[in-house]
Amino acid sequence: MLNRLLAASALCAVSGPVLAQIATETLPEVTVQSGRLAQKQFDAPASVHTIDADTLRSSGPQVNLSDVLNRVPGVVALNRNNYAQDVQISIRGFGARAAFGLRGIRLITDGIPATIPDGQGQASTVSLTSTERVEVLTGPLAQLYGNASGGVIQTFTREAGTGPELQNQLFIGSFGMTRTDWQMSDRLGQVGIVADYSTFGISGYRANSDARRQQLNSVITLDAKPDTRLKLIVNVFDMPYAKDPLGLTAAQLSTPDIAGTNAVSNGARKTVKQEQVGGVLEHRIDSDLRLQARVYSGMRDNLQYQASSTIPNAGTWVGLNRHFDGLGVQLNGKGRVLADTRIDWVVGLDKDHSGEQRQGGNTAFGSQTGSATRNEMNEADNQDYFGQVNWHLGERWTVVTGVRHSHVELKSRDDYLSDGRDGSGAVTYTATNPILGLTWHASDSLNLYINQGKGFETPTLSEAAYTKSGSTVVGLFNPNLLAARSQHLEVGSKWAPSVDTRLDAAWFRITTDNEIVSSLSAGGKTAYTNASQTLRDGFELSWRQRINPHWRGLASATLMNASYTQGFNTVVAGSQLPGIPQRQLFSSLQWSQLGFSGTARKPALGTEVTLDWMARSQLWADDNNTARAAGFGVFNARVRQRYAVGTAQIEAFVGIDNLSNRSTVGSVIVNQASSQYFEPGLPRSWVLGVQSRLPL
Repeated sequence: MLNRLLAASALCAVSGPVLAQIATETLPEVTVQSGRLAQKQFDAPASVHTIDADTLRSSGPQVNLSDVLNRVPGVVALNRNNYAQDVQISIRGFGARAAFGLRGIRLITDGIPATIPDGQGQASTVSLTSTERVEVLTGPLAQLYGNASGGVIQTFTREAGTGPELQNQLFIGSFGMTRTDWQMSDRLGQVGIVADYSTFGISGYRANSDARRQQLNSVITLDAKPDTRLKLIVNVFDMPYAKDPLGLTAAQLSTPDIAGTNAVSNGARKTVKQEQVGGVLEHRIDSDLRLQARVYSGMRDNLQYQASSTIPNAGTWVGLNRHFDGLGVQLNGKGRVLADTRIDWVVGLDKDHSGEQRQGGNTAFGSQTGSATRNEMNEADNQDYFGQVNWHLGERWTVVTGVRHSHVELKSRDDYLSDGRDGSGAVTYTATNPILGLTWHASDSLNLYINQGKGFETPTLSEAAYTKSGSTVVGLFNPNLLAARSQHLEVGSKWAPSVDTRLDAAWFRITTDNEIVSSLSAGGKTAYTNASQTLRDGFELSWRQRINPHWRGLASATLMNASYTQGFNTVVAGSQLPGIPQRQLFSSLQWSQLGFSGTARKPALGTEVTLDWMARSQLWADDNNTARAAGFGVFNARVRQRYAVGTAQIEAFVGIDNLSNRSTVGSVIVNQASSQYFEPGLPRSWVLGVQSRLPL
């Protein structure tokens, strides 16, 4: 570390007056969640990546997580450009089959789960305008977060500074896009508050893709005592409507701005309102022992109008009223077991519940007709125990051990019995998943690690809601679906030969038994089954480089093979898992007028230009590998100009996406029953914005 600081000081000393305008010290090493323990990112024995606040702000309007996650190796972030169905995010192939929202990965905001016990989550409720940092954890250590933890995404809201401050953002862009944000922060004694209110609207590139939404996110921190901190989180998300343009068939892709079959005549759309409140308590018992507890509760109302692919003016509707709550507690400690062996440890409990009244019926011209034809109460619960110990054996070796025991229960009570069938049912899943890892700290600039672990993924309530009966799908709870069980192995390295260079690499291999896949889709309903076995193996690379004080670059690459190693139904062994590209590349080149400091810090004023390139190979859209979306590469450009007006800072923003105006498919709807697999990407588009920061 001393050598790095000396090198940085020497560089600043010889660079003249330009670098004299910016700080000469390098930033401290970022601390991240390595499994369930906080650790320096460079020393963490896992693939864990961070996205800082400046990267979030430079992405533009800060609406979709997919706009920044595409730089993280192992993550495939697909923007559907369909706000009725949310973005599609997969990590090392987990979550790729999700037709809406998130599936197979964990999302946590300010320590509060945004994923319910059965593994479903929503990325749209994350307030990116007030987010300070995003962390992405992949590999075996992610399994310490329980069910459906193919990867873990954590977001953290910024905290109040030392004085009052007002921030404002305004963006306009192609296809009628508008985005506004007002943020107020202040600190009064031991109390800090950040309150952020944002709005978003878009007419949409495609027909029937208009959307409106607004969000309030607030975090209040109370430092009651020097050893005690309480954080209160309030989040309100309101989407009055988001029209659903649906997917397109291969034939329809020649006119990508149209809506899918019957989307307009059926009035396909969604309305969402979610309110959540949570509290996180941190208390330091002594210098070696710390307690953390969390509790949260919330509700979500969702009403969706679905289109029929065969009847122009008749569709269906689905409504749910969900209440969710949970609590967690963990105890962190450290100590010595021998003179040269230090340990960090954590033990804890997570208990979460979600219950929703789900109803459904028929529609005509986008309006409900007749009485409900579906009415059921769905519940999901989990009670998990976990522990992790990091053993520091001298200065060169660290052993990581951990285990999580999970108990997940799904149940459904059928309240609609006039059809002569009782679709009620319940099923319980249990798993005890250990992890084990070893890190060799070869030098101050090089770490090598290996770890392995087990994971599991239960069906969601939506996947267990239907059963295949011959050539039809009936509304009977399916208790015969098994949880998918996975074995994870990862070997990686982290190398920082200088303060200007960082290179991370990881190879992984994941085998899964009983992968959950679709069995039959008919009449807008899908029944699921278990495939025998799948294999995901690949290589990830991440490189950051400060070329000189004014230029720096970033590149990441993911090479992955994801396939069925055993056949099922009509799917033959060797078929590729749909929704997962075999190759994905991202690169970014940045220029700063006044120069960068270190590898992350940026000057307050001046001009900055960024050119990004993102490319991925083809995507299969179905298990049989009969339909595919072509691969592509696109360039995106950003220009930011910062000014000082008195005590205020003003930033102007210009962005152009898809500079070469390539025709692309942004996402695929895996195994869509009517072959409407494809969701077109946007043509060349622009955004203009202004942001201000005013100390009060």
